[in-house]
Amino acid sequence: MCGIFGVYGHPGASELAYLGLYSLQHRGQESAGIVTSNGRKLCSRKGMGLISDVFTNQSLNKLKGYAAIGHVRYSTTGSSLLKNAQPFLANYPEGEIAIAHNGNLTNSKELRDSLQDRGSIFQTTTDSEVIIHLMACTSKKSLKDRLIDALLQIKGAYSLLLITEKEIVAARDPNGFRPLCLGKLDNSFVVASESCAFDIVQAEYIREIEPGEILIINEKGLTSLRPFPKVQRSLCIFEFIYFARPDSKIFGKSVYLTRKRLGEKLYGESPVKSDLIIPIPDSGNYAALGFAQKSKINFELGIIRNHYIGRTFIQPKQEIRDLDVKIKLNPVKELLKGKRITVVEDSIVRGTTSRLRMQSLRQSGAKRIDMRVSCPPHRFPCFYGIDFSTRGELIASSHSIEETRKFIGLDSLSYLSLEGMLDAMPLPRENFCVACFNGKYPIPIHQKISKYSLE
Repeated sequence: MCGIFGVYGHPGASELAYLGLYSLQHRGQESAGIVTSNGRKLCSRKGMGLISDVFTNQSLNKLKGYAAIGHVRYSTTGSSLLKNAQPFLANYPEGEIAIAHNGNLTNSKELRDSLQDRGSIFQTTTDSEVIIHLMACTSKKSLKDRLIDALLQIKGAYSLLLITEKEIVAARDPNGFRPLCLGKLDNSFVVASESCAFDIVQAEYIREIEPGEILIINEKGLTSLRPFPKVQRSLCIFEFIYFARPDSKIFGKSVYLTRKRLGEKLYGESPVKSDLIIPIPDSGNYAALGFAQKSKINFELGIIRNHYIGRTFIQPKQEIRDLDVKIKLNPVKELLKGKRITVVEDSIVRGTTSRLRMQSLRQSGAKRIDMRVSCPPHRFPCFYGIDFSTRGELIASSHSIEETRKFIGLDSLSYLSLEGMLDAMPLPRENFCVACFNGKYPIPIHQKISKYSLE
């Protein structure tokens, strides 16, 4: 998961991009970058770390221009290195171009091998660079035709922003895996992964960029192209469950209200008697609210989050995630001592962080701990942009629910059913990708999937 933000037609484009990326920081914490255009040339700055680590007032002042695209990265393809930070800037036959990409391409290896056989020299290990090379190698002349030709060759998930000296271009894959929306600020246009990025710059949300749509934004305004055959939508359901900010609209719908409905459905399927409902903050808060309101059991913030540390799930290494858990969340011992508590969690992926959290609750004196999870067990890897690409990383792929309960250290454990999760969604169920739960991939995966790993 990465966050992308773009703006066209504003004299403070770099400052707007900075603020927009700040709102999207939850989508990636490894690197950040902004590329601007002043109409004659592109200017780039990127670095490792958070957006506030990479940019200062001085560095933003050097990024002159009326158009900008930006990116915050969490790596799923390519190592966490500066050379892989985006936006990726390159020269192509018509001038300079930069690209920011959210998603994963499923045929990038084959395309990369083919391009290298034809003489392409890659500067990064990301799949995003493949798109630039495809655009450079085509016989097409215009940027529009080069991009269409490249996108017709790739498969998988992509929400893209591109910038040249004269325009920015937004594109979304035909399945629509990753969110991307359009807004307006006075006479300028903005594009972002989530609508929360519009709020901070006081832009008006206009609409979603549709699956399979290419949107060109330049001095003439907006030009919408739909060059791909229509396919069944495959919106990532995990965006609603975990990734997106609760104050965002994604796929045109409220994340906050959807998470509350997940909690209500969860209680309907797995009722429990307890003294307190405790969420795992912050992503479990809203399902827990729905669960508590439906159950009429008191809701308490029994675990306090240190807001000066980021998301543990999207840290690149397990040992960093484990340390972050200890620093990030601290139980309120006086509230929990001697109580039967129900912990509501949005998901269990690897199980290691949940185990550490439950140990701390036991040490705080909790009498009984039941856990309810607002999605089904993750049993299959994701190849479209979520960082669990092997089955060995997923506790539910090799452990039963009872084995998972024992591993984590719970008195009971229940997950929301696949049917219940889909019923809670604000869009028809056939619009969602649920491959990480049922193994039914909307785009075929070319690699062989073994029992515990991707080969």
